[in-house]
Order: sequence, then structure tokens, then C-alpha cells
Amino acid sequence: MAAIDSLPEQVLLKILSYVPPKESVFICRLVCQQWKGLVDGLNLQFHDEASLKENQDIKPEDWEAFYFCTSKNNLIKNPCGEEGFTFWELTDNDGNGWKVEDLPGDSGKPFPNQNIQKYFVTSFEWCRKSQLINLVSEGFDAETLDNVQPPVTVKDWYAGRHDSGFDYELHVELLSEDLSVIQEYKSNTIQVPQWSDAEWKEISNTFTNYGPGIRHVKFTHGGKDSQFWGGWYGARITNSTVTVEQ
Repeated sequence: MAAIDSLPEQVLLKILSYVPPKESVFICRLVCQQWKGLVDGLNLQFHDEASLKENQDIKPEDWEAFYFCTSKNNLIKNPCGEEGFTFWELTDNDGNGWKVEDLPGDSGKPFPNQNIQKYFVTSFEWCRKSQLINLVSEGFDAETLDNVQPPVTVKDWYAGRHDSGFDYELHVELLSEDLSVIQEYKSNTIQVPQWSDAEWKEISNTFTNYGPGIRHVKFTHGGKDSQFWGGWYGARITNSTVTVEQ
């Protein structure tokens, strides 16, 4: 009889597909790197609409555990301004306020990912906006958040016009149920001078070992121009992401 690790990958994948999602995550996924990859691949299959119809007998809590440990989905809604300012709270909207523009914009550069077609842009006084993510509402189990403490990675992209300098800031907080701060990341104020290359740049931070209790992530970013020109010559921001990974 052949050992299980000598089976063709497609056969092993078929066998794993019969394992309940919770066991797939907490047992099979930890066996080896190959099995981890196969289980993560099944996540995509199981979330396909046709597959869901075939697996209606799986309990909701099983799906939540499976999704939690295999998901790398962006928890930020409307990260590029395709829906205007829906899902965002404009905490500071000074100068001429926030605006959404099409890439690359005047005196700007294309975004590295051609699928990104819009960005948020700031004015001549500070413009900040935030989004509060409820991790439990997004399907993450409180007990798993407390015990596993999976890395929480945040990323943001910023740029400016070639003919205008700008300031940019990112501030992300891990919050408890009552919105007390458990851990936070706050960038320095990034100052880019006039006549820069206008290239898009990424800023990121990963939270680890933050202890039990996190239930929310508050993501805040913003900027302004440094020329104090009327209009929208300040920091341009797009493709914001918050991901929770195992």
C-alpha cells in the first residue's frame, strides 16, 4: 500500500475535500507546507457559489474557522475611491476637502497595478479619513483572535504631483471591544518636496504579539499639500489594505 505522501496531488486534494473545514484548518493544514497550500486552495473552491450549494450541510461556525485561518482578503472597503467616500469617515476635510480623481492625474504617474484606476487626493489643509473594522462582524472568532493572535498587516500607497510638495501620515490602531487602544502604529509625517518624481510609494506595518482582546482595527490616513495652493495639490492615496493572516 502506498504512503499518503506518495499520492498524486489531485488525489490528495480530493481526499482533503471530504474533511470538514474546521479539521482542515486546525489539523490538516498544519501537517506540512504541501497540505497547507492544498487546504488554502480549497478555501477558494469552497467559497465559489456553485460549491457552496453543494456544501450547504457545513455549519456556519466551521466556515468561519476555515475562512479565518486561510483568508487574505482586504478588510478595507472601497480602498481606491471607486465608490466615492462610501465606508469612510472624513474626520478632517479642510482646505477644499477630499476629492476622488482618475489615475494618473495631472502631473502624476500611473499606479504599478493597472487595475487601480482612482485615488483619493487631499487639499491645502489637513484632510484625514478613517475606517473602523469590526473583526468579529467580519467573521473572525474572538477566541481565535485572543489565542492565535494572527499577524495583522496594514498597507497604504501614497504619491503626489510633480509640481507640488505634500505631507502624508498613516495611523492604525488595534482596539478592544470598548475601543480602547491595545497597540498602534503611527508613521512620521512623510514630507515630499516639490518637483519630486511623483512615483507611488508603499508604506506598511505588521502587528504581532499584541495580546488578547482586539476586536477592531481603526485605519486612518491623510495629508495636505505644502504649497498652500487652492484646489487638490496634496497627497494622493489609494489601494489601502488591512489583512489578517495565519
